[in-house]
Amino acid sequence: MSTLLTVISVNDGKIKRSSLEVLSRCNELASNNGMKSAALVIDSKASEIAEQLKNYGPDEIYTIENPIFKNHLNTPVLKALSTAVSQINPKVVAFPSTESSKDVLGALAANQQTAALSDMSEFDLTDNGVKGKRPVMASKIISSVEASGSPVIISVRSGSYDVVEKESNANIEAIDFNFSDEELQITLKEIISSSSDRVDLSEAEVVVAAGRGVKDEEGRNLISELASVLNAGIGASRALTEAGDYDPSLQIGQTGKVVSPQLYIGVAISGAIQHVAGMANSKVIVAINKDPDAPIFDIADYGLVGDLYKILPPFIEELKKIKQN
Repeated sequence: MSTLLTVISVNDGKIKRSSLEVLSRCNELASNNGMKSAALVIDSKASEIAEQLKNYGPDEIYTIENPIFKNHLNTPVLKALSTAVSQINPKVVAFPSTESSKDVLGALAANQQTAALSDMSEFDLTDNGVKGKRPVMASKIISSVEASGSPVIISVRSGSYDVVEKESNANIEAIDFNFSDEELQITLKEIISSSSDRVDLSEAEVVVAAGRGVKDEEGRNLISELASVLNAGIGASRALTEAGDYDPSLQIGQTGKVVSPQLYIGVAISGAIQHVAGMANSKVIVAINKDPDAPIFDIADYGLVGDLYKILPPFIEELKKIKQN
């Protein structure tokens, strides 16, 4: 029986939502085509994480556990992936489209001498491989793509599918893996990360994004208050990160982060195509802008035309009242 293998992305011991989206889609395809859906966890605490996956329906769960995976290093990760693919022999290897998967996708395809399709917004099976669609040219064009072979390796954009919870009695199988320091081609000296209690943009269910019209401290305070009420991640347009008003790590767009929340609120963002490329997969889009002709209204589900300094204060107060009730 053919297997669809989802590679689970983990960050600080937590399964990334985008991985569960891909796994849910593979579960669906496996069920519809008489195949098995399997999940692979490569982590320093893979066995602990694997137990959580039983709530999301895979038929089988594989783990590769080693202290070397505490931090992402391409060489051991690639070796682990190659070992797993050789043992499991899947028809498809599906990754969430993350920075880590982008690092190894092409190398794994070369290692397995097979095709890779990256950043898919939807995918389906064919008799000989995979077909689907992927956004190109800053999401201005949707390209139809297809690859044949076994396995076909793909990565899937965050927000492309819903997470479906489904309990399973999946067996957890540990794959033998050995790695020595002598095999490392690079040495990781230090990881410098921002110390912040901000909600992770890539995993946020709600995102509040600030645009050029958020021009002073008062505006930034309103953005922070709205985000706090909604327990939302805060994002920003390129103009504000380049001006130093927001940290570059908060930039959403073609040259920033891609987000796919359930609710996206764009405040004073015009909706330039470079920004839209980073948030078009949001389930519900709310736009607040004083320009009624702003392009963002073309993709928004709900729009409020007006000055953010007049709209946000009563909007925030109403949200507080709703939460209290």
